[in-house]
Amino acid sequence: MADITLISGSTLGGAEYVAEHLAEKLEDTGFSTETLHGPLLEDLALQGTWLVVSSTHGAGDLPENLQPLLDDLNEQKPDLSQVRFGAIGIGSREYDTFCQAIEKLEASLKACGAKQIGETLKINILDHDIPEDPAEEWLGSWKNLLNND
Repeated sequence: MADITLISGSTLGGAEYVAEHLAEKLEDTGFSTETLHGPLLEDLALQGTWLVVSSTHGAGDLPENLQPLLDDLNEQKPDLSQVRFGAIGIGSREYDTFCQAIEKLEASLKACGAKQIGETLKINILDHDIPEDPAEEWLGSWKNLLNND
């Protein structure tokens, strides 16, 4: 099993690129990773450390490839008490639904018993042409929290 499972939900690929970039950075520092784009609940080990990266589209909606995971979390309410997670949202502050997709995922993960490590990073694409940059900066402090937890 990988040290960190990266879970991405993306409509246009931005969140996938961020997840893949962070996986490389984690591996460079000795972590083993597995990156899953739009996994179902059955694809995930219900333990370990997850790093969830999701864009928001429409009226605060999850990307189509990640909506089934949220539905499963809300319907099945699995025991995620053995899961620690970090969360990164990507969106535009032009919308009042800025980063609502990651907020929905975060709430559902916590409702199933998962423990969040660190604060959720919300990347405004209007401020960051390359969302990988603020995500990489956030990752440095998040890794330190993992080691101290």
